Amino acid sequence: MAKLYFNFSTMNAGKSTVLLQASHNYIERGMQTYLLTARFDNRAGDGMIASRIGIGEKADTFDETDDLFAKLEARKAAGPCACVFIDEAQFLTEAQVWQLARAVDDLGLPVMCYGLRVDFRGKLFPGSAALLALADEMREVRTICHCGKKATMVVRQDTDGTVLADGAQVQIGGNESYVSLCRKHWRAAMQAAKP
Repeated sequence: MAKLYFNFSTMNAGKSTVLLQASHNYIERGMQTYLLTARFDNRAGDGMIASRIGIGEKADTFDETDDLFAKLEARKAAGPCACVFIDEAQFLTEAQVWQLARAVDDLGLPVMCYGLRVDFRGKLFPGSAALLALADEMREVRTICHCGKKATMVVRQDTDGTVLADGAQVQIGGNESYVSLCRKHWRAAMQAAKP
């Protein structure tokens, strides 16, 4: 039975690695998958899902204007598809999450979404909020804070390593911009960053 999955974490937990491994497992067994990622996140190149450990795969892309039900319906019509994998799921709109849920329910396609739960201010991303509400199953991909506790939050830094308390919710970046922390150390970093 098809389900909508949300695999969430903070930065640098290995979400893309887990996604690519899961897709590889299907392919290794002779099944086809469909990979999607956010169009504007081109750190690894246009239409690429890549992991910090050096693996990557070509993917189709989405932006906030795409009808994902129509996209998945067209992909299914083009040939067998065992599973859909979506990277950077935090950038989905609420409407797109409903479209994915409809694809699960009406097309019988399993959809596995991977993304951040919260931004650097501790606020839910719209796509993540909708996935938390609608997903059939949720799984946390874990990483650790410098203190050894589970990291559940992330801070954004400028080029000098100064923690930022304000700014746009979306800013594409990796280790140069973001650090994953436990809630206690996130609170301390954000308190120190406030003027």
